[in-house]
Amino acid sequence: MKKINKNKGILFWITGLSGSGKTTLGKAIHKEIKKLYGPTIMISGDDVRKIFDLKGYEYKQRLQITNKYCKFAKYITNQKINVIFAVIGMFHESRKWNKKNIQNYIEIYVKSNIQKIIKNNKKKIYKKKNPGKLTGLDVKAEYPRNPDITILNNFQNSEKKLKDLLLKKINIFINEKK
Repeated sequence: MKKINKNKGILFWITGLSGSGKTTLGKAIHKEIKKLYGPTIMISGDDVRKIFDLKGYEYKQRLQITNKYCKFAKYITNQKINVIFAVIGMFHESRKWNKKNIQNYIEIYVKSNIQKIIKNNKKKIYKKKNPGKLTGLDVKAEYPRNPDITILNNFQNSEKKLKDLLLKKINIFINEKK
């Protein structure tokens, strides 16, 4: 990311496998991000799918939907509103677009082992009879090559500990870009 542009919002793009804790972390940091960096909204990929009735879980459909998320996030950040966007978004193409087109883009990767996610299974999607196409199992995941921040979630640390670690890393990253 280039130097922070104070005339635009910051996009906190939180990516990772389904069930890795993206939305939980996004919601946990929302209040503090708003306090530190101004007007902020929290969005999850699940929320946007419901709001706009977006269907499709095959690779090509997921890529098209993720690209729409990117453009939507750019639209909001261009209005000086920060966006915490918790989305699977496991596509190199989409993250590359964000880096090129959104000046205040911070890529946060919640790294978690798929077997530990299945064991934790907080969202219960891994026990449904026909859960759809799951990224990392049925659809190939394109894991971030060089995220700005990585948070390892092995489900042994508390939500508060992960939140505090993420906020610390965000503050360090942003202060380096001032």
